[in-house]
Amino acid sequence: MNPTLQGYAAAVMEAADPASLQGIADDLAAIERQAVSNAPLRAALTDTSVPGRVRRAVMLEILEGKVAPEARRLAAFACLVVPASEVPAALGWLASRAWHEAEGREIEEPPLSLTQARQRVAGYATALHEDMTYEQLESLEDDLFRFGRIVASTPPLRAALVDRDLDGAARQGLVSELLEGKAPATTLALVRYVVAGGRARDFVGTVEFLVEQTAAARGWRIAHVRAAAPIDDAQQTMLGDSLAGLAGQPVELQLVIDETLLGGARIRIGDLLVDATARGRIDALREHLVPAGWQQTGFGRAGREHTTTADTEGAN
Repeated sequence: MNPTLQGYAAAVMEAADPASLQGIADDLAAIERQAVSNAPLRAALTDTSVPGRVRRAVMLEILEGKVAPEARRLAAFACLVVPASEVPAALGWLASRAWHEAEGREIEEPPLSLTQARQRVAGYATALHEDMTYEQLESLEDDLFRFGRIVASTPPLRAALVDRDLDGAARQGLVSELLEGKAPATTLALVRYVVAGGRARDFVGTVEFLVEQTAAARGWRIAHVRAAAPIDDAQQTMLGDSLAGLAGQPVELQLVIDETLLGGARIRIGDLLVDATARGRIDALREHLVPAGWQQTGFGRAGREHTTTADTEGAN
């Protein structure tokens, strides 16, 4: 099943009143039956020439006031993210998942590749974002960024959260212990789902990915700035304005100080990377000047002997 829909469904059903899950499942099953048996509807939902956003709008209009809000929301999202030919099957999958939730069955998300696991967590985050204000999104983004930095800079904590041999419930419990009462329930729920729906070894990477997704939800992009020295407010403003012009939309700086860079800064916005660090220039200069043979032999005696032999052969 589509990973994004998996995560989205997990969030919607988790937030629903447990007593309503059976009704949501029944509504989704009825929607699936209509999508299969009603020829005009089936044609509209499975037409590959119709954009997903149009299919979603059609589903929202058809179901207005006729089914539970959660069922309407889930069916419409399926129409948006699932390939047209798979929409009826996706509706059936949603009904089955809702029935399992209603019966209180424990649902374990199946293993996925790194990219698909991030898509699944992104689906969960999308469901949360839809119900959040701009200010709440901004707060969530800050919470995720700070938590990701804490985990990345605390080796024992990071080791525990990326340990694939440690039970998922135990890792979720650790997240709850760290965030419960200190961050909004939305932040806690999302980070717990990073454990449930993501890949253990990619915990920090997934949290950083969610920072960017949350920024995008409020119309911003994230610029990851790793600088050799602190940057004052005026410099940050100038840098942000310059990067906004480059990115074509507002840019928020996420600044990390790294003295090993020696000087300058390294900036990443999505796939765009700008390395203006002294360390980067030194590495580039080394690659340009040092022949491959020297990298293998070094500048010690072996390297000098190699040069001497070459000079002798040239003289002969």
